[in-house]
Amino acid sequence: MPIAEGIAASASDLFARLPVDFVLVRRLDSRRQSVETVATGVCHSGPLPGQLRSELMPEAWERLLEWCAKGQIVSSTSAFAAELPEGLLPHDLLGEAIVGPLGAAEEPIGLVAFVSHEPNRLQSRHERLLRLLLEPFTLWLENDQRLREVNALREAAEAENRSLLSRLGRHDISDLIIGAQTGLKAVMERVEQVSRTDVPVLIFGETGSGKEVVARAIHQRSRRASGPFHRVNCGAIPPELVDSELFGHERGSFTGAVSQRKGWFERADGGTLFLDECGELSLAAQVRLLRVLQDGTFERVGGSEQVTVDVRLVAATHRDLRSMTAENRFREDLWYRLAVFPIRLPPLRDRTQDIPVMSRHFAERAAQRLGVRPLFPSAAECELLASYSWPGNVRELAAVIERAVILGDGKRLEVAKALGPPQLPPVTATAPQGELPEPGPEGTSDDFATLDKIMACHIEAALRRSHGRIEGPFGAAKLLQINPHTLRGRMRSLGVDWRRFRANGEIGACR
Repeated sequence: MPIAEGIAASASDLFARLPVDFVLVRRLDSRRQSVETVATGVCHSGPLPGQLRSELMPEAWERLLEWCAKGQIVSSTSAFAAELPEGLLPHDLLGEAIVGPLGAAEEPIGLVAFVSHEPNRLQSRHERLLRLLLEPFTLWLENDQRLREVNALREAAEAENRSLLSRLGRHDISDLIIGAQTGLKAVMERVEQVSRTDVPVLIFGETGSGKEVVARAIHQRSRRASGPFHRVNCGAIPPELVDSELFGHERGSFTGAVSQRKGWFERADGGTLFLDECGELSLAAQVRLLRVLQDGTFERVGGSEQVTVDVRLVAATHRDLRSMTAENRFREDLWYRLAVFPIRLPPLRDRTQDIPVMSRHFAERAAQRLGVRPLFPSAAECELLASYSWPGNVRELAAVIERAVILGDGKRLEVAKALGPPQLPPVTATAPQGELPEPGPEGTSDDFATLDKIMACHIEAALRRSHGRIEGPFGAAKLLQINPHTLRGRMRSLGVDWRRFRANGEIGACR
């Protein structure tokens, strides 16, 4: 059982007869040089400290380690207050406390404290009791740390497996950054600079310009490369589910929350979280995100426990966040937190020197996907590609090359045809019931088809093609790309009878 749950559940029973109002277990974080409260057990009612983490300067950290090495029990009463190392207890703690170190002298891992709201209640016999409890609390905290490490390794392995399976399924080699020494040379220089740090990164770039590829490059070059990398498309999350997706929820916190669920921040603990299209977040979600960036803590939806994570945040957007802050659509304080190190990706039209090698790369990938021999664009075709404006950037180039392979039946590349707009097959109706009436003379409305009439004719054409079938892979709903129940409702309102379109006039149950 995690130590936070165990202490919370057992404190009132263990210490009900003692003058102890609550018990604190704090963990030493040598990497951050900080002390963090990981468990609080309430024995009697009263105010709890709100500060969870104490960040220490190097001198204060060394003094705290020296105290831990001595293995002494100390008290926060006025007579001994000056002896307490900085960060030992939360600065907003009310009352008095006796504190003991956890772990071996050469490798301390934390501390435990008995706290009383009223003065002069804790005596020497309580100090002796605390000393007896140091060993079991040490084992408890060590097991909790192992549990955290196992969960982090498991989640990192699951993330890596999902990534590998995704790449195998798509034959995806997009992690290869083409143009790193040419059109993206300046970008990659900034990636190398910022990868050595943990500061937030904000990537600007048009849609399809490769923002996720750059975010992965930052992660892979950082000290977090062995940790998880998760991408979250903020624009694809409904506003009412943003908190649950990012921060998780507790069981029963809302309808459908049948179990506790970790959010993306917890899943990315120890690694990198990539927030794509961060400009789409609501103002309410921006407030929660700002708090995580400030102190690394949050609460799950429906929960009261403070969750602490160690996550490197990389955000990306195609929007002008400066303009959005001026229009009060994006928080200015969050803008300054995210844009510590901005990276701007040039659009493909500004680095046309990369188009030939990128075209060859996408042609080879398309050949693998389609099972044909690889065909590469000629110099003339590369010039044609370079003359195009590429509003969809790299993503559009990949689609054009794959379309060129398909149009050439795997025997040649039809680059010129592929650059044209995709041709959609016309929808025609052959029977009189599906014909659209011709509009009358300009300025008249007597013979002009109403929207209901056009919709009815189009539904009848789909029913004719599907022989009166509504549902299934060959049904009219599939052709029209709408829900079968929606189609039936529209047919009723428009007076369209599916039975007229059954083969040989067959009348049967509507499917």
